[in-house]
Amino acid sequence: VMRLTKPTLFTNIPVTCEERDLPGNLFNQLMKDDPSTVKGAETLMLGEMLTLPQNFGNIFLGETFSSYISVHNDSNQVVKDILVKADLQTSSQRLNLSASSAAVAELKPDCCIDDVIHHEVKEIGTHILVCAVSYTTQTGEKMYFRKFFKFQVLKPLDVKTKFYNAETDEVFLEAQIQNITTSPMFMEKVSLEPSMMYNVAELNTVDTAGESESTFGSRTYLQPMDTRQYLYCLKPKQEFAEKAGVIKGVTVIGKLDIVWKTNLGERGRLQTSQLQRMAPGYGDVRLSLETIPDTVNLEEPFDITCKVTNCSSERTMDLVLEMCNTNSIHWCGVSGRQLGKLHPSSSLHLALTLLSSVQGLQSVSGLRLTDTFLKRTYEYDDIAQVCVVSSEVKQ
Repeated sequence: VMRLTKPTLFTNIPVTCEERDLPGNLFNQLMKDDPSTVKGAETLMLGEMLTLPQNFGNIFLGETFSSYISVHNDSNQVVKDILVKADLQTSSQRLNLSASSAAVAELKPDCCIDDVIHHEVKEIGTHILVCAVSYTTQTGEKMYFRKFFKFQVLKPLDVKTKFYNAETDEVFLEAQIQNITTSPMFMEKVSLEPSMMYNVAELNTVDTAGESESTFGSRTYLQPMDTRQYLYCLKPKQEFAEKAGVIKGVTVIGKLDIVWKTNLGERGRLQTSQLQRMAPGYGDVRLSLETIPDTVNLEEPFDITCKVTNCSSERTMDLVLEMCNTNSIHWCGVSGRQLGKLHPSSSLHLALTLLSSVQGLQSVSGLRLTDTFLKRTYEYDDIAQVCVVSSEVKQ
């Protein structure tokens, strides 16, 4: 049994010296005459020749394990009904990797039966390749033997995720991917497959001169122990965003699909399990900001638009809006006005006017919603921030 892996580039250790030293130009000339070195760059350790694998090497999760199995007849007799079976034993299951389950009629002396097996590794830990051979001798005696080949499957990447909840229903996912192998990786694809409730937008590219370029540059290599952050924005689909109760609680975001290549093009692929996040609790009533200006003039009214949603799936609310002034924010309008009845999972929009008496970054606060049915009041502070400047500065 021999594992099939790609060859590696030949490496040599350059030996040089200065021309005034005793060897003179001898070492430099030997390197130039060496057929394994790169012409014009003889002092580089990496040569231009390929070498066959000298050992089993490492096998990582997500890669394809390939092995060459050869059964050779060392005797001087013809054997019959040869059956070769290759199984891969993991910690949780036993897989049959044999290309064919049919027996070979006979095998002459000094002849062999060859087979190549492939398997995409999906588990970490100890794997045992079990090769079993059964045959019948000329005297009719049935013979059987097995051989075991043990190897370890290592983890190639360390993936960590962080969730950030925006003021709207948008969710930002940061995926930190670290290369924990000993060789560089070419990151071919890192994408997020969202669940049925979300649409996803990748934020890992920038537009330059009308063309989309990766934020990591044109060479997407990940060196050993290096970490790279990928950012995605998830937004609920319209049919789910309108139902306030659907987005509440623990929701499934989706799963990451990572494809990479190593060495001379060996391909590996990993898919994470379904990522889940704890959605923020909005209670019975949710107030969100729809529109607000970035910059406003000092002591001049400006308008904002709020959205009030009844997050209850059963109870109708009768709401009253109260506006409380703060040290810097003053509301314009009638406080204590009736908003009317708000049915379950429905929303209404409020157009409000306010002004600021203090410059700087000010917080919009002081809204109160009271449900007259339950006599319950919901307080909303720090709804948003607005930059207040002098009218002269803005002009």
